[in-house]
Amino acid sequence: MTPRPKVALIAGPTASGKSALALALAERRGGTIINADSAQVYRDLRLVTARPSPEEERRAPHRLSGHVDAADMDYSAARWAAEERAEIDRAAAAGSLPILVGGTGLYLRTLIDGIAPVPPIDPAIRAEVRAMAVADAHRMLTEADPAGAARLNPADTTRIARALEVVRSTGRPIAEWRRAREGGIGDAIDLAALILLPPRDWLNQRIDHRFAAMVEQGAAGEVAALLSRDDVPPEAPIRRAIGVPELAAAVSGEIDMAEAIARASLATRQYAKRQYTWFRNQPPADWVRLHAVPDEATALDLTGFGKS
Repeated sequence: MTPRPKVALIAGPTASGKSALALALAERRGGTIINADSAQVYRDLRLVTARPSPEEERRAPHRLSGHVDAADMDYSAARWAAEERAEIDRAAAAGSLPILVGGTGLYLRTLIDGIAPVPPIDPAIRAEVRAMAVADAHRMLTEADPAGAARLNPADTTRIARALEVVRSTGRPIAEWRRAREGGIGDAIDLAALILLPPRDWLNQRIDHRFAAMVEQGAAGEVAALLSRDDVPPEAPIRRAIGVPELAAAVSGEIDMAEAIARASLATRQYAKRQYTWFRNQPPADWVRLHAVPDEATALDLTGFGKS
């Protein structure tokens, strides 16, 4: 039998130190870093989405990072998973360790466990749902799929719209489709996973410092350039990335930059809290959890990553 390819995964909330560990592992083991963050696929916002710097990208191969244009409205977890499978195969065939890095649980679950075989959504239904205010969509989802609505944050525009368009178009709640997942690669790879769950106070301080540094480095200019594009509509996913609405308000003069930084830092901390909860509870029990401040040697050796 052909041995299953070894794949490393470093996951966890934003600002937890994933990228630094991945780069250290890639340099130590001759690895290829493959992005698993839904915002970092877009090329327009390197600073705002905390994509690796050009210098970091020169130190090790990086894939699926900054390869999607902001005007692309159809990028999805399914599309990413297909691209991810191809990149894993390519790296493994070249003798390079595939290193998945990111904090988007939906992407990782789609890749490893498979995707729900939901039929194509009726375009008219999709257009109608996507044009709704999130409160209206959530109310209608509560009527059509009470259990599904109860599981979602009432302000989660993307997931509420997806659940509503699925039940309206197919007549079945999205949860039923998800129970019939297909196409996952979990059984075809030898996965060594490390989840970073550092102390909350440490993580929150890093988030605050990082966003302030992003602004110093030119994050507002990235957002201004994005807003100047006529082909990127207000409902484009990239326009909802954390930091974009806040910096857009500052660029337009609605608030000052200090307020934008405070709001974006708070939004990032709230997002990190949700990620923290997901990664603490949802992944398999055999995925190693590191609850300390990540130290390169200790973190990599916990899962055998640091061994040659």
